[in-house]
Amino acid sequence: MRLATWNVNSVRTRVDRVTAFLERSGVDVLAIQETKCRDDQFPHMPFEAIGYEVAHVGLNQWNGVAIVSRVGIEDVQIGFDGMPSWSAKEGLDPAPEARAIGATCGGVRTWSLYVPNGRQLGDPHLAYKLDWLAALRENAAGWLAADADAQIALTGDWNIAPEDGDVWDMAVFAHSTHVSPPERAAFAAVVEAGYADVVRPHTPGEYTYWDYTQLRFPRREGMRIDFALCSPALAARVTGAEIDRQERKGKGASDHAPVVVDLAD
Repeated sequence: MRLATWNVNSVRTRVDRVTAFLERSGVDVLAIQETKCRDDQFPHMPFEAIGYEVAHVGLNQWNGVAIVSRVGIEDVQIGFDGMPSWSAKEGLDPAPEARAIGATCGGVRTWSLYVPNGRQLGDPHLAYKLDWLAALRENAAGWLAADADAQIALTGDWNIAPEDGDVWDMAVFAHSTHVSPPERAAFAAVVEAGYADVVRPHTPGEYTYWDYTQLRFPRREGMRIDFALCSPALAARVTGAEIDRQERKGKGASDHAPVVVDLAD
């Protein structure tokens, strides 16, 4: 079984690239982030035409997460218990955002996660991000407490570079989000809850995101912020992993590359 995660930065804009990637790569389950569309706008037909079922949650032109699978989609869950909400404007009540969807695909409980960006140090959005990650960690720990043998994949765009080597130049990010101690501690807390970064051992020194500006991709000036964190039972099945840089190339590419994990039967 092949499992992948990819922030596509608008699924309607890149549906042809995404479906071509699925056919080329042989991925069975793909977690998608930043679909940037409502549920009624998601392009189901191109995925269904090549044999994939779709589960999606999108509320507006921002955020949006999906799972597409050719090995079944069962027990779809929108969000997780205690997932914080966000208010874009002061004085407005916080509202849920389309940032998490879970489903069981081929026996693997797969989550597509789009962790809040955090924006800037000191911004209320960073506090929201940390609260969001704390709630995720609480749930993730609970799932393993309920079933130590559960096969769970927490995949997606985490908007965190957990190690200095995960950014091309730490000096550039020294006073930015994504690398701050609280964010890194929040990421580490999920790992400590029992979830392993199964891609890093197979892709040392590689990145998953390159900004569109200033020729970041050809200069290899990127960040590693997209991850697959797996429960012990699922991590034991991992036989390989890769970051598909090919999908960051060419016209109309997303600013993220797919992260692919191979699992033994």
